[in-house]
Amino acid sequence: MSNQPNGYADTSQGYSGGAGPYAGQAPAQATQAAQAAPADPARQALLNVRHEVGKAVVGQESTVTGMLIALLCGGHVLLEGVPGVAKTLLVRALSTALSLDTKRVQFTPDLMPGDVTGSLVYDSHTSEFSFREGPVFTNILLADEINRTPPKTQASLLEAMEEHQVSVDGVSRPLPAPFIVAATQNPVEYEGTYPLPEAQLDRFLLKLTMPLPARAEEIEVIRRHAGGFDPRNLAAAGVSAVAGSEELAQARHAVSRVAVAPEILAYIVDVVRATRAAPSFQLGVSPRGATALLNTSRAWAWLSGRGFVTPDDVKALSLPCLRHRVGLRPEAQMDGVHVDDVLGSILASVPVPR
Repeated sequence: MSNQPNGYADTSQGYSGGAGPYAGQAPAQATQAAQAAPADPARQALLNVRHEVGKAVVGQESTVTGMLIALLCGGHVLLEGVPGVAKTLLVRALSTALSLDTKRVQFTPDLMPGDVTGSLVYDSHTSEFSFREGPVFTNILLADEINRTPPKTQASLLEAMEEHQVSVDGVSRPLPAPFIVAATQNPVEYEGTYPLPEAQLDRFLLKLTMPLPARAEEIEVIRRHAGGFDPRNLAAAGVSAVAGSEELAQARHAVSRVAVAPEILAYIVDVVRATRAAPSFQLGVSPRGATALLNTSRAWAWLSGRGFVTPDDVKALSLPCLRHRVGLRPEAQMDGVHVDDVLGSILASVPVPR
């Protein structure tokens, strides 16, 4: 298991911490598999995206990779971190580097479903009702502090997340492609919040944690700001579009061709079934979670420069893919048991195919 907060380390081909006037000093690393892999323009384009995001965001490389994996799989992401760790900046920088549209919604207790999906508006000139699109009509929707709005408004996103469409007044309207939701929540402040229901949590492909930066990274953040970095002006930081919808579509097609041996499929199922038998869990992972683990493992294998999935790929994505799909028993919570620790024990006990 990696010591990265999201389970995997960014060692795929060609990544560096950024360039330009506010560049970090993170060294480039590459796995032997990625070095030996033939050049793939789509893969290189996505690796360039990580390079561009690094011009604005210090550290958080595993979170950037998780967002790319979600885009490759067409899934949604739950970002968990205290305020001020660059969640909004990361999404804005990613959408800029991918030339995608993004919109931000601050979820509050008085937010109504129509404020997210859109609503019918009466036009006095035509004496007819017309549909006014809500912020959900975008490529990357940043749902900020999603757990601060009541369940009724949270539920307004379910159709959009699952069907990539919204229905208003009996008419279904498709959302742009690609479309993902990046929802944030504060892991330490729960007063005045509404916990996300299990059905909605299960719709998120990944739950990524954004930790506070290490000392060296925090020094780099301050250095950039001292040098004039403005998080509201990404162009001045040198962030530019290096990929787009076409490269993303090519990448998705390539990911779908990544080979998965029968032994790997069985290993994924064994890991998922072990969560249902774990004494500390009252809720295990559903078959949807097994499918998510399969898809994200393929995306990670492709990003790493391989055309096949290994057990290490499955292990690497198990924490971000499964941690929000399980529920601890009350007695385990009282004993201070953490979900990631239980999942780590499961991965250590399930036999790995050879």
